[in-house]
Amino acid sequence: MSTGPAQLPLGVGLRDDATFANFLPGDNAAPVGRLRAQLDDDGEAFIYLWGGEGSGRSHLLQAACHEAGARDKRALYLPLDDLGHFPPHMLEDIERLDLLAIDDLDIVIGRRRWEEGLFHAFNRLRDAGKRLVIGAAAAPRQLPVQLPDLASRLTWGVTFHLHRLDDTQRLEALQLRARGRGMQLPDEVARYILHRGPRHLNELFATLERLDRASLSAQRKLTIPFVKQALDW
Repeated sequence: MSTGPAQLPLGVGLRDDATFANFLPGDNAAPVGRLRAQLDDDGEAFIYLWGGEGSGRSHLLQAACHEAGARDKRALYLPLDDLGHFPPHMLEDIERLDLLAIDDLDIVIGRRRWEEGLFHAFNRLRDAGKRLVIGAAAAPRQLPVQLPDLASRLTWGVTFHLHRLDDTQRLEALQLRARGRGMQLPDEVARYILHRGPRHLNELFATLERLDRASLSAQRKLTIPFVKQALDW
């Protein structure tokens, strides 16, 4: 019986807010569409996403796992930035999953045990007809992969370069996240937060969460004066 997104014994889980509904595609509509359809019968067996910080890569990989859970499928999210210092034992028996999402691949490239573990995991998933999505900071051919067979495997899938949102899209993303929290965020307030707040989207969303708590506590609407007061700006 399926249990939805699998949880690692090491405690790595999915962020509740890392969903497709909470993601503004911007110029990334094509990869988002392929990811949402990956578990369909004719979905892609392997999708590779690459992009720098703030491109939404980790959000999308977790969203794919949430989507799997909603379809009563088994999925596992492996952020190698957190887990890459362990041996690759977590890759054993992954063919029992419907979807494996590996993030931060570049962290372990060049390490023999990890490269061999990834190569064998790739083959087992393929032979079992399961799905794989990988996220990294660079394109497959730009990674200094030491194992030729793994380098070859990484080019088998469909590859997408994720683009950061521009300022107009960042405003839309902030308002989308606000609506998801049941907040009314007027354009002028959103523009003020973008101008005054942190540049990284995750930090902006954390700021929005603080404002949500403050507005609920004070029973106040979001206005520029209230934002200044609540955030001590």
